[in-house]
Amino acid sequence: MGYKEEFIEIYKENIKREGSAELLEWLQRTDFFTAPASTKFHGACECGLVMHSLSVYHTMVEKHFNAETDSMESFAICALLHDLCKAQFYKVSTRNVKNDETGQWEKKPYYSVEDAFPYGHGEKSVFLIERFMRLKTPEAVAIRWHMGGFDEAARGGSFAISLAYEKYPLAVKLHLADLESTYLREKHTSAMK
Repeated sequence: MGYKEEFIEIYKENIKREGSAELLEWLQRTDFFTAPASTKFHGACECGLVMHSLSVYHTMVEKHFNAETDSMESFAICALLHDLCKAQFYKVSTRNVKNDETGQWEKKPYYSVEDAFPYGHGEKSVFLIERFMRLKTPEAVAIRWHMGGFDEAARGGSFAISLAYEKYPLAVKLHLADLESTYLREKHTSAMK
């Protein structure tokens, strides 16, 4: 089973909320299932975004799901859709790179950012999801703050992230799963240098 098929299977099995079918249809009209997850770090390869989303889902369920307190629907929504902001975000370009062996210049592909809707990172994902389906407050907060200290607002000195993590355990669980997936499970998944 490929990444797209696995994503759709998990999505349909767990996310039943009104508007979820329309959101999935929209996703399939975007480049979500072929886009990279980054320009040169984790998942900087074709299908990197869906691969990363699945990795976050599996990490989050394996490490943090508590059947007595957690909702599998919320876990699936947060993990699978936290980086929705990266759909229709990257573009394949080329640049000249000198081949050390031959001394010749060669065109090499790379990913560049072409953000047609510069709305932030986590907040953009929340906005795009809510065009189709209502999020519960803990889900919206978790997706908004999944970047943790890497988020521009947190780096700028916002204290809202601390309050978000204190009030909503789901936000902490998503952030931890995203970190582990990015820096441990997806290490060396970039095709770009």
